[in-house]
This record gives sequence, structure tokens and C-alpha cells, in this order.
Amino acid sequence: MKKWIWIVSLACLIILGFALNLYLDAVKPVKTAQEKAAEIAEEKANVKSINNFTLFHGTDTYYIVEGKNSKKENVIVWINEKNNNIIVKKKQEGISKKDAINALLDKRSPSVINTVRLGMVQGIPAWEIYTHSEDDLINYYYLDFETGEILLNIENI
Repeated sequence: MKKWIWIVSLACLIILGFALNLYLDAVKPVKTAQEKAAEIAEEKANVKSINNFTLFHGTDTYYIVEGKNSKKENVIVWINEKNNNIIVKKKQEGISKKDAINALLDKRSPSVINTVRLGMVQGIPAWEIYTHSEDDLINYYYLDFETGEILLNIENI
């Protein structure tokens, strides 16, 4: 009986080791992208502390860094993955996440708002809002970061 306990315990440890290794391999590209984005944001936009990092995959991939610059201003930096070109905006120059949701709700009536995140559409910083309709169809709305106007909508997927 004792032998079986050891065998089962060893098998569980081996499986746990493989699962941990698989997880670490899966998050490595995101960690590498985050480190690269932090370096670019510090070098090109003078970002001294980072509060948030996200990846956005649209027509191009963008690293989006939210943080504070050397003047302690809240800034958002959009970094094009291909060419490292950046767009820097003070957070107060744009609408908030809540304002983006309200701007969408003024024009559309989704049944569920799944996610709201920063992105880029046609070289313009934007809020991406992912929703479901009453028919359980997927919709993406891209609102201008500064004005809240709908730049692009992809509906009924």
C-alpha cells in the first residue's frame, strides 16, 4: 500500500512539473514583450513607472503602456511592435473607460459588455469595446480615445 502512495505522489509531482513548465513557456512571449515595451516607453516617452501593460492585436500589434512620466503625469504610450514608432497621450487628453462605455451606450444597446481596453485603429488611439447582442452575436466597437466617436464597428459576428 505504501508503495502505491509513493508512485501516485511521484506521478502527481511529475505532472505538476510538466504543467508548470508549460505555463512558463506560454507566458514567456508576453513577458518579453512587456520588457521590450517598458524599455521603449522609458527611452522614447520618459516613462518612469508603469501601472499597466496590454497587447493589442489589430491590423498591427501594439504594446500599450500606462504609467507616469518624469513630471509625474499619467501617460499612455502606444508602441507599434514592427517599427517601435510611438504615440504618447496624457491620460487626461482622452476619455475614460467609463466615458467610452457611456458614449457607446448612447449610440448602441448591447446586452453585455465583455471587455473594454485600449487599442489602435488606422493609426488613431482608440478604446476597443467587445460586446454581445441580444442574439448572442459578437460586436466590436472602436471609439476615438480623445473624442469618443465611433471610428469602426464590426457587428454581428
